Amino acid sequence: MNSPSILRNNALDGQDVWQARVDLAACFRAAARLGLNEGVCNHLSFMVPGSADLFLVNPDGWSFAEITASRLLVCDFHRNVIAGDGVPEDTAFYIHARLHARLPRARAAFHTHMPNATALTMVEGDPLIWAGQSALKFYGRIVVDDVYNGLALDESEGDRIAASVGDADIVFMKHHGVLVLAPSIAKAWDDLYYLERAAEVQRLAQSTGRRVVPVPREIAEATAEQMRHEGGRDSPKLHLESIKRQLDRDAPEYRQ
Repeated sequence: MNSPSILRNNALDGQDVWQARVDLAACFRAAARLGLNEGVCNHLSFMVPGSADLFLVNPDGWSFAEITASRLLVCDFHRNVIAGDGVPEDTAFYIHARLHARLPRARAAFHTHMPNATALTMVEGDPLIWAGQSALKFYGRIVVDDVYNGLALDESEGDRIAASVGDADIVFMKHHGVLVLAPSIAKAWDDLYYLERAAEVQRLAQSTGRRVVPVPREIAEATAEQMRHEGGRDSPKLHLESIKRQLDRDAPEYRQ
C-alpha cells in the first residue's frame, strides 16, 4: 500500500517508513483495546527508518483508538513537524525527543500510564517481585527513576529522564508510569504487553494477603537468558503479526 499524500517529503515516502507507520498504528490500536492508554495522553514513538534525527509520534488530542498510519506525525528534535497534521503533546515531545536524541539504541520508546504497572510505581520497594514467569522476562532489564518533578515540560526534564535510563530497557517512573525502550516496534510492543501482564498477576497474588514467593536467583537469571533467545524464535515479531491479523479483520482502517 502506498503512503498517503500527507507525506510531502520524498525521503519519508518509502515503503520502510510506511511499514513502520502501519506497525506503530497497530500498537496504538492494540494498546487501546487492552486499556493500556489514558484518555488522549500517553505516547508511542519510533525513529524514522534510515534517520538519526526524525521520529514518528502520535498527535495531540487523538486517542490511541483513533490512530491510523497516516495520522502519525514525523518530528525532529527541535519540535518541527516535518510531516503530518497537528503537533505532538508537550510532554510527548520533551520525553521522546530527548530519549531518542540521547539514546540511539532506543529506536522505539513507548510511554504509558497502564494501570497495573503504574500502580507499582506508587508503592515502596522494588516494583517487580521475581515470582511469576512473565516477570522473569524483565529480570536484569529494569531501572527505577525515583525522581518525580511533575510534568515533563522542558528539555532539562527530558534529559534528566533519559539520563536515568542507563542500560535498562524498562523504566518505572516513580508516581508516573513506565517507559519501554527497544530497537524495534515489535520488541517494544511485546515488552509493553508482558510488563503489564506481569504487574497484573503480581497485584493479584499480593491481593491474597499471602507471601509472594520469589523464584531462586539462579533460576531467575537462567530463565531470563532463555527468554532472550528462545532458540532463535522471534516471538515479538510473531506477536505483532498476530495483532495486525486481528486488526485487519476487525479494524482495517488502522492501515490508512
